[in-house]
Amino acid sequence: MSGPPDTGTDAQTTGRPGPGPGTEEAPGGHRRLWSARRVPAALLALALLVVAGAFLYDVAAVRAGRPAMAWRRELARQLAERPLDDIWVLVGAGAAAALGLWLLLLALTPGLRALLPMRRTHPDVRAALHRDAAAMVLRDRAMEVAGVQSVRVRTTRRRADVRVVSHFRELDDVRGDLEMVLGEAVRGLGLARPLGLSLRVRRPGRKG
Repeated sequence: MSGPPDTGTDAQTTGRPGPGPGTEEAPGGHRRLWSARRVPAALLALALLVVAGAFLYDVAAVRAGRPAMAWRRELARQLAERPLDDIWVLVGAGAAAALGLWLLLLALTPGLRALLPMRRTHPDVRAALHRDAAAMVLRDRAMEVAGVQSVRVRTTRRRADVRVVSHFRELDDVRGDLEMVLGEAVRGLGLARPLGLSLRVRRPGRKG
């Protein structure tokens, strides 16, 4: 099937689809979901349990009249004799500081970056859409447009980057149809914060 000759270069547009009808955001609906952080919490609790258990057992043994364990005597000696500028003291302090910063980062950030919060239609229900699922929906809708040969979609937390190869029709016509179809698709995802849309349409064989 042949179409009109290519009279221009790649067509590109960047924008944010409007909210459209029925897309009012519920209060707090844009907030991200927080990760439970079960694995880091379990590992930290296990490490603290082992260390605290070892110290508690040794203290109880000393109170019962037995000598302190060799590792605790050696640890006390090392802490008392090593200067603060010793390389191993600095390495241990750096490792402890890095671990503490990592734990603070986990505690203060929500995580779950791959999940996009959806609008809350009920105050007791929260839902999210995976970014890969959103990209798949946009790709399928874009493939329905006449003239589209292939589509690549990459979604972030704020934007959907759509790269389209068109093998016939004018690029501006294909782009106009894609803007309308993808705008409706983005609104149909039901996200609390609609994705911005970056769209680029090109001919086969051109990179971009």
